Amino acid sequence: MNEIVTQIADRVGIAPDLAEKALGMMLGFLQREAADGPVARMIEAIPGGADLVAQYNGASAGGGGGLLGGLMSSLGGGGIMGLGQQLMGEGLGMGEITSLAKETIAIAKQYAGEEVVDEVVASVPGLSQFV
Repeated sequence: MNEIVTQIADRVGIAPDLAEKALGMMLGFLQREAADGPVARMIEAIPGGADLVAQYNGASAGGGGGLLGGLMSSLGGGGIMGLGQQLMGEGLGMGEITSLAKETIAIAKQYAGEEVVDEVVASVPGLSQFV
């Protein structure tokens, strides 16, 4: 997992600890929002993926990105916008979030295969425009 986190951190231009947390948050989001079968296969295929989901469970340590994040969480998690809000709460900008999403999908395709990852992306409303 360290190799994956380092690769993402370098490509996105963020600290490795933030990359690890953000990757865990993204995978946790996908686990909650995507079709169960494909996302389970994808997360299991990524070395350490299940551990990251368990550790970060898609939630920020700060509790959800302030008032807007709290409101979106109360509306059922906020979908892709809720995740964006959580990642911004961790200090990431939109450019970094977009790069992080693309790198996460690229890593997932590397380990789980394009077909599985495409199923995951297609099952999450709005995700395809970010990756």
